[in-house]
Amino acid sequence: MASLTEQIALARSDAGIVRRPPSKGLDGLFRAAAYGSALVVLLVLAGILGSIAYGGWPAFREFGPGFVTSTAWNIGTEQFGAWVAIVGTLASALIALLIGVPLSLAIAVYLTQLCPGWARKPVAMTIELLAAVPSIIYGMWGLFIFAPLFARFVQVPVSNLVEGLPIVGTLLYARVPSGVGILTAGIILAIMIVPFVASITRDMLDQIPTILRESAYGIGCTTWEVVRHVLVPQASVSIIGAIMLGLGRALGETMAVTFVIGNANRLSASIFDPGSTIASRIANEFNEADGMQLNALMALGCILFVITFIVLIVARLLVRRVKVA
Repeated sequence: MASLTEQIALARSDAGIVRRPPSKGLDGLFRAAAYGSALVVLLVLAGILGSIAYGGWPAFREFGPGFVTSTAWNIGTEQFGAWVAIVGTLASALIALLIGVPLSLAIAVYLTQLCPGWARKPVAMTIELLAAVPSIIYGMWGLFIFAPLFARFVQVPVSNLVEGLPIVGTLLYARVPSGVGILTAGIILAIMIVPFVASITRDMLDQIPTILRESAYGIGCTTWEVVRHVLVPQASVSIIGAIMLGLGRALGETMAVTFVIGNANRLSASIFDPGSTIASRIANEFNEADGMQLNALMALGCILFVITFIVLIVARLLVRRVKVA
């Protein structure tokens, strides 16, 4: 008795449907197109890195390793250092993660576990629409609306409360409560990364087989236990990827941060005080830069590229470790 596949093949032959052998020419063309696409991306990336490194090399050669650790940025004397911008970039991105990641995970859990069916799509669409708002709009809103309210209702009361206290009095004291500063930039960045992290996490939680959740609920687990012991371990790799995507957005954000960070070239132990990031400094000075200042800005761009590359390596290591575990 003929097998099922043979019967299907005979039926297709009787119907006049004959499968043609694969075309080697088309297959070769497909392989070449895929290979070329990947190669173009690598060439563009190498070209960008090469041009930035070439432009920044005079600054690295002039100042040496001290360019990274120096806090100077004096256009008149042509003394430049990257440390203030590096600290501001890392501090604002870290604050954005500390605020944005828990909020994003809570949104994703609410949409997948707790949200009523009729409200799930409207809420999800509203969250995703935040990603479509241009960064300059976030910056304008942060400068003209959020910063004055933040100064009046947060910076002034908190500064009066913690003034003179050890550690806390230094970290949360605003010498000039204008509303702009490292913390303000971190809050704006947190709002900007929420739609990315929340959307990816929600999609991953939705793809977890329903039987796993139902089994956990069947043995008496609460919603928190299902999320903690079932959903998060299953989607941990994707959650790490989403967090790193948000971190990359926070590190490279330019316009919104330029509006609200204060653009001051000084180090301060208080997160209320103004500062600067690599991206904001480049945006402020690049149009009028010339000579060694232009080389220093290009060197800052090269440093930002290296920081982003290190973040990517850390993300890969974390993903590999989670997969092995």
